[in-house]
Amino acid sequence: MGALKQMSQLKRMFRYVAPYLKPMLIAGFLLSIWSLIGLALPWTIRVLVDTVFVSRDLSQLNLISVSLFVLFVAQFFIGFTQNYLINYVTQRVVADLRLDIQKHLLWLPLRFFSESNVGEIVSRVTNDVMVIQVVLSEAPFALLRQIVTIIGGIVLMLMMSWQLTLLVCLLVPPLVGLMVFFGRRLEKLSTEVQDRLANATTVLEESISGIRVVKSFVQEMYEQKRFQERIEDTFRTVMSKARLRAVFMPLTSFLGLFGTICILWFGGQQVVAGALTPGELVSFLVYMLMVASPLGELAVLYSQIREAVGAAKRVFEIIETPQEPAEAANLGELPAVKGRVTFDHVSFGYEAGETVLTDINLDVEPSQVVALVGSSGVGKTTLVNMVPRFFDPTAGKIEIDGIDIRSVSLNSLREQIGLVPQDTFLFGGTVRENIAYGRHEASMEEVEAAAVAAYADEFIRAMPQGYDTVVGERGVRLSTGQRQRIAIARALLKNPRILILDEATSALDTESERWVQAALDRLMTGRTVFVIAHRLSTIQKANRILVLQHGQIAEDGTHSELLAKRGLYYRLWALQFNQPGVKELWPMATSVTVS
Repeated sequence: MGALKQMSQLKRMFRYVAPYLKPMLIAGFLLSIWSLIGLALPWTIRVLVDTVFVSRDLSQLNLISVSLFVLFVAQFFIGFTQNYLINYVTQRVVADLRLDIQKHLLWLPLRFFSESNVGEIVSRVTNDVMVIQVVLSEAPFALLRQIVTIIGGIVLMLMMSWQLTLLVCLLVPPLVGLMVFFGRRLEKLSTEVQDRLANATTVLEESISGIRVVKSFVQEMYEQKRFQERIEDTFRTVMSKARLRAVFMPLTSFLGLFGTICILWFGGQQVVAGALTPGELVSFLVYMLMVASPLGELAVLYSQIREAVGAAKRVFEIIETPQEPAEAANLGELPAVKGRVTFDHVSFGYEAGETVLTDINLDVEPSQVVALVGSSGVGKTTLVNMVPRFFDPTAGKIEIDGIDIRSVSLNSLREQIGLVPQDTFLFGGTVRENIAYGRHEASMEEVEAAAVAAYADEFIRAMPQGYDTVVGERGVRLSTGQRQRIAIARALLKNPRILILDEATSALDTESERWVQAALDRLMTGRTVFVIAHRLSTIQKANRILVLQHGQIAEDGTHSELLAKRGLYYRLWALQFNQPGVKELWPMATSVTVS
């Protein structure tokens, strides 16, 4: 990463500090005083050696002791205050950064999440932000402390012996060289560590989220091995970084010790010659160590900053990802609609040059139930996902009641559309919170009415805390049918004019399907409904059935009309219900799946 890019990332990180500049400045001022008090100790040692110990002046000893006590008490309170302020600013900055990431994530298009691993995203929000936190909390104040100590120490050293000070300064270029050489390598390895850790987090998240599948296929050992491989990769990279640090730190210490030997040798000669007093040599050695220590810390700080630059790059990659299409300021609100949905020459492709849907023309009347069928990957879900603008057409337009959906705000559009997916997602709160998710202000009576309409009230009341029962992460404490009925109650409470059912009963057993289908029948009444069907038996009553093939509408009609045509729908129906003569009608039928 070039120097300009590094500076850009650093500026971006410290931009989060700007709102807290006042406590930062106060902490910096207190830290400067704290560091200056620390510089007084070696000077006191000089006086002790040359005046008190040599001249045996007890009054000077008492004065120095009292003065040091007062200084150290002051240093304690100053240190406490500046440490508290530093931690306050640091934690606020980290909280703001995480809030910004989560806020940005919520407004990213669905395509981002379909192309990203949840584990990697979580790793960036947690692990990478922690790396940045270290620099935000330590870098500016450590740098200030080191600058005050180095400058103050060098000034006092010059006052005692410019020759010895010059000798100390000869050690600086090797330290700077070490910082640059090792810093670049540490940054690269730190980025690799975060990448390896993100991969391991992804595997762990997958194995926990899919624990039922893991256990049903007896793949515990496989998942254990898969996670172990990722952890071992992380361990090897961490050890490579540790080896580099293990070389880096002793080299820095060696230069410090070598400098001490040189100062003792040269300074000892000056004391013998009378150019220095014993107290000056002792205090000079202490000052040299005080200056050398910050130089070593600068090397560590430099490597930490480079690590943070790599982490910041990964974090800001998320923040820089374009959000959903920006809405013009003058976009109006979609009024209450009747539910007429029109696809006007709509085409769509996820990538340039790729076409999933081609020239779709469709006019759905208000309160019609339209079912979409076809083989897997034909574009059924993509088509309905364009109605709430999860994706926008690459050509053509979609209208609701004659209004182009791109001419109104997303909120006003999506408030009138409900979705009940196959894989029902419940949040980890209570049953009541999940039903009222789309309308947090709903009263308890409204929540219960929605649950009754969804045939969910009876099993909810049988739970230990009724509507206040915590459903667990993703609703793990409920059966699939119960989760689905709560999702239907959630949609009923929202009361959308347009409804999308994405294979809402395909994962249910017969008993659960009966209850869910009854709830869906209530939910669909009086609404415009798009149904993606897996079981063709569930769509016989649909007003229209659309058969998609090769990204286009191949057939359109009612169940009886399409069967009479003996076309593609008839073949799918015959295949699913094992009707005789399927192979003769369609030789490839045995290799086709309907979803």
